[in-house]
Amino acid sequence: MTDTINTAPAVADIRDLRVRFATDGEPVDAVKGIDISAHAGEVLAIVGESGSGKTVTANALLGLLPETATMSGAVIVRGREGGETDVVHASHAKLRAMRGRDAAMVFQEPSTALNPVYTVGWQIAEGLRAHASRKLSKKEARAQAVEILRKVGIPDPDTRVDDYPHQFSGGQKQRIVIAMALVLNAGLIIADEPTTALDVTVQAEILELLRACRDEFGATIVLITHNMGVVADLADRVVVMLRGDIVEQAPVRELFANPREPYTRELLAAVPHVGQGKSASRPESSSEDAGAAAPEGSLIVARACEIGYPGRFGRGGVVAVKGVDFHVGPGEVVGLVGESGSGKTTIGRAVVGLTTVVGGSLRVLGQEMNGVSQRRLAPLRPDVGFVFQDPATSFNPLLTIAECIAEPLVVHGRAKNVAAARARVDELLDAVRLPTSFGDRYPHELSGGQRQRASLARALALDPKLLIADEPTSALDVSVQAKVLDLFVQLQAELGFASLFISHDLAVIDAVSDRIIVLQRGTIREQGTTAQVLNDPQDPYTRELLAALPVPDPVEQAERRALWQAVRRG
Repeated sequence: MTDTINTAPAVADIRDLRVRFATDGEPVDAVKGIDISAHAGEVLAIVGESGSGKTVTANALLGLLPETATMSGAVIVRGREGGETDVVHASHAKLRAMRGRDAAMVFQEPSTALNPVYTVGWQIAEGLRAHASRKLSKKEARAQAVEILRKVGIPDPDTRVDDYPHQFSGGQKQRIVIAMALVLNAGLIIADEPTTALDVTVQAEILELLRACRDEFGATIVLITHNMGVVADLADRVVVMLRGDIVEQAPVRELFANPREPYTRELLAAVPHVGQGKSASRPESSSEDAGAAAPEGSLIVARACEIGYPGRFGRGGVVAVKGVDFHVGPGEVVGLVGESGSGKTTIGRAVVGLTTVVGGSLRVLGQEMNGVSQRRLAPLRPDVGFVFQDPATSFNPLLTIAECIAEPLVVHGRAKNVAAARARVDELLDAVRLPTSFGDRYPHELSGGQRQRASLARALALDPKLLIADEPTSALDVSVQAKVLDLFVQLQAELGFASLFISHDLAVIDAVSDRIIVLQRGTIREQGTTAQVLNDPQDPYTRELLAALPVPDPVEQAERRALWQAVRRG
């Protein structure tokens, strides 16, 4: 990574780009006359909150804007062979030829970018057949697909080339999408939030792969992200966007060391950082024993708890959580952290009776969940709130926000109807710092952060003693995430509810949790106070999670990357 000015020719050149979207009402100016150049062999990061125009700019590079968009200015993409394409004025045929050959996209969600009914080898070969300079036989296309899968780190590529997308993990699917971008040797790779949905360790591996795309394949990368830690880890230059305009652009180390604009400083300040939350106090002793006695009045007590899913078609069931011991005390926030598949969401669902306890004991508010009937669970429901990961899908789109928040009040007999519950709804909206007028809006009329605040209001409607928060901020921009986390901490202090806070991000856990439980493959690797676990981790897996977490400082992140590589080798 370098902060020197790049004098190499621009692989992508954007001049006075303006993008306007036609709507039922007034047209929306998404991009307002910006100038950006991406030079050969560099990683250019475009950052900003949702609605800043960064993804629209990325899509403009490939001519992927919808028909409602009107584009003006110049967007020039230059290929490795010297030809260039003016995306704004190019014909459909020329755009089709440019895509894949000169520029390729790595999408945010690989599951939607891959066709579920074709093998990954067929999908890679399809790109080769569509864009290769000469006609390839099936055998040649397959051989190239196997080779590119090997280069992006897919194990056993000779056999896995014939597997379908659902047979790969999220990180492996992202590697396959990157392989599809690399197979035609495109000089420009546009990576749109390529690590947002990934665990920190998988994210670190994908960032290493993108770095290899630059260093070994000679690709220029335009990185779209709101994660400033990812920017610090990978980028050479940074462009900061806000409401369709460029606020600031600079070499990465200069931007982080001396941000000129208030908005850039606000973005950097909003990034959660391990060591700035509950772990700021030094640990007094090493992490506690997993079998330590639960204090009197604990709301959750698990002893040798096993949680599983029934099998289908005569197959045996799956035990996802294997004999764990933990507790959540009165008024305590316990962070549950681990990678996808570790069992953390399974535990959260078991606490509210949505997943079966198949062994040991799990007591929630005094009720044993092993073998519990739905009838015996009914009295517990008002005392347990649940905040879901994606607020957009947890709300009924046909109901107003007020109706959604009032629903638990009506269902549990606390209010006769929505109108009778409106006073309580307004009180809850005020508590989560939303205008009461938002109660009359529908979920799609709120931003992601506003919907998550409304989701928190709904979870608190019945004054629960226990709140389960399942990745409540993972889909949010950093500045919105910071506000939601601050709100959570304030409400928890005011209302005194206990909480099981689930996340794969240790920095987020540090911001809210009193204690941390580290899960891996259904077992607890380590647990203790936040200060103990984050400042003095005893387990190698915890140390790997900490080392893989990017921090918003290019100098420190370079050191942490070396540490992470050493931890993996060790």
